[in-house]
Amino acid sequence: MPPELKIAHDRHPEPLPREREQGRDVVLVTGFHPFADESCNPSWDLCGLLPPRIDGMRVETLSVPCEFRRSIEIVASAIERHHPELVICVGQAGGRAHVSIERVAINVDDARIADNAGEQPIDERIAANGPPAYFATVPVKAMAAAIRAAGIPAEVSNTAGTYVCNHLMYGVLHYIAASGNRARAGFIHVPYAEQQVLDKRAIPAMAVSSMAKAIEAAIVAAHRHRHDVPVSEGALE
Repeated sequence: MPPELKIAHDRHPEPLPREREQGRDVVLVTGFHPFADESCNPSWDLCGLLPPRIDGMRVETLSVPCEFRRSIEIVASAIERHHPELVICVGQAGGRAHVSIERVAINVDDARIADNAGEQPIDERIAANGPPAYFATVPVKAMAAAIRAAGIPAEVSNTAGTYVCNHLMYGVLHYIAASGNRARAGFIHVPYAEQQVLDKRAIPAMAVSSMAKAIEAAIVAAHRHRHDVPVSEGALE
């Protein structure tokens, strides 16, 4: 494992047997702690509404601190522990009106605000020797289409920002690529929850139950589509 993403293995259980890894039937879904003075984070709240199994896969959820570096370590540890087929990380993007399936993560931290540990990296690489970017290894267009078919606004997004969400997406994909793990992974942004906009004017929001329904639909699509669907999800802006 690259030094910049080294995991403290002494805190982890032993990896699962090879036979269990070959029969992977797990989807790991992660959500963040609240940040930026918010009292909740819908990315984690929705995890409590997911069913125990989705499309035959056991659902494992993980609460992740909104912190640079540590977020990657915690999710990488869970990947080692559960050997999932799919890793779907979820984060809050306050101000967006749609559930956003992220296409790409870039190798830069440029934080407008400090994370929950007080760190505020500016123009720093996430992985010193990593590539400029990673594309999601899940079918982002099929996932967006499945969410819309479930009656929930969804889009493919071409930027995950430069805060902890992008950091985690890049870090997870880098860890998987460097470790030879076979999991497919991606990142989904959700809007504010309804209770978060009670004191905010003209800001989009969505019910957490709708977000959970969207994530479930996205997981089914990711599980059933090894390759993406050939439809346009480009943007002019």
